[in-house]
Amino acid sequence: MNKYKKLALGIVLDALGYASFIIPGIGEFSDIVWAPLSSWFMTKLYKGKPGKVAAVINFIEEALPGIDVIPTFTLMWFYTHVFFTKKTN
Repeated sequence: MNKYKKLALGIVLDALGYASFIIPGIGEFSDIVWAPLSSWFMTKLYKGKPGKVAAVINFIEEALPGIDVIPTFTLMWFYTHVFFTKKTN
């Protein structure tokens, strides 16, 4: 997948995670479903150990009330494609 398509998808997935704030009370219940689902998406977008670590962090972030405002997918994209890119000579 193109890295910019992956960024766009990550932004959409982060926005879906924010959607739980739209409906007070019901929103936190939706996190019970969204937390494992978003973690699964994370492992599909980012392979290997970094993807697994990000999935665990994503699960915790989405499952705990009040901290699911962190854009985990977007941060993982920056980690992967900006901060730790492989240098080619």
